[in-house]
Order: sequence, then structure tokens, then C-alpha cells
Amino acid sequence: MKKEKNRVCPVELAGSLDNKIRKWFQNPQKILAPYIKEGMNVLDIGCGPGFFSIELAKMIGKDGKIFSVDLQEGMLQKIRNKIHGTELEERIKLIKSEEDQINVPEKVDFILAFYMVHEVPNKNSFFETLKNVLNEKGQFLVVEPKLFHVTKKEFGLTMQIAEQAGFKVTQGPKLPFSFSAILKNG
Repeated sequence: MKKEKNRVCPVELAGSLDNKIRKWFQNPQKILAPYIKEGMNVLDIGCGPGFFSIELAKMIGKDGKIFSVDLQEGMLQKIRNKIHGTELEERIKLIKSEEDQINVPEKVDFILAFYMVHEVPNKNSFFETLKNVLNEKGQFLVVEPKLFHVTKKEFGLTMQIAEQAGFKVTQGPKLPFSFSAILKNG
């Protein structure tokens, strides 16, 4: 059962992550507006097909950068296809990560991990790595799915691991069917 919880969402199911119905429940602009400013460098870790990356790229303007990171080249290709020939191509940097290496070339002001932390096998290493990537005054939004994937107890344990890595954990935005937290460098 443990392996099942850490299974990465396959590229074949990308359509379920990137559709208009999802925007009704998880509107990227509404969720991220309190945290994002023009000119920011943002890491969208486990970006999938770019549901949040593309909206983030619009929000940060031409002087910001989005590092869209995923384990699967197929997910990155979906974003590449969407932004090809647009101004967003300059803002979104696609990065293929390894299971134990994120490969982000510089520090960021904001990190988004939306519905993906439960897929990470080594959460200690994950949070330690991201703590080093986040600017001193940066923020890190973690959102996890309540239904079928993550229990309240499991989310609490994940936040304990984040605290052990040096993050200060505070309440995140209230989102349907989700647990959330804002992490800051402690």
C-alpha cells in the first residue's frame, strides 16, 4: 500500500489535471494572487501539464521566471506544446528532475507543491532541498488532496517533516477537498 501512495500520476491522466472544470474548484489566479507579485522567480514543483505554471507565468510578468519541474518528460512536453510561439515561452523554464534531484539553477521567491508531496518517497530530503532553494523571505505553498490520497494525520506528519527541515508552518488558504499550509524559512 505504501508504494501506491507514492505513485506518480501518469502522463496519460494529464487531462484530469488540466481542465476547465478544475478551474471552478481550484482557480490558480484566486489561490495564488495573495502570494505572487510581478518579477518573482517561482518554482512549480511537480508541475504536471502546467495547470498552475501557465497562470503563474501570466502573474509574474515579463521580468519573472517560472521553473516548471517534473519527473516526467511527457508532462513537460505538454507545457512545451501549450506555450510554443507565445511570450510565455520566455518566462517558463522547463526542468526535468530526478527522484532525488530537483535541478533548479537559482533561488526562488515562491514554491508551489500542489497535490504532489504525497507522491514523494523521501520527504525529509525533499523539504531540505527546497529549503535551500527558497529565498530567505520566500513562501512555499503545499496543497494536498483530502479524498483518497492523504489523511489529516498524514498531512500533519508531512508538516512535521517540513518543520524538522527548518520551515515554519502556518495555515494555508482554505480550498475544497484539500489540506494546505504556507511554509516559510524559520
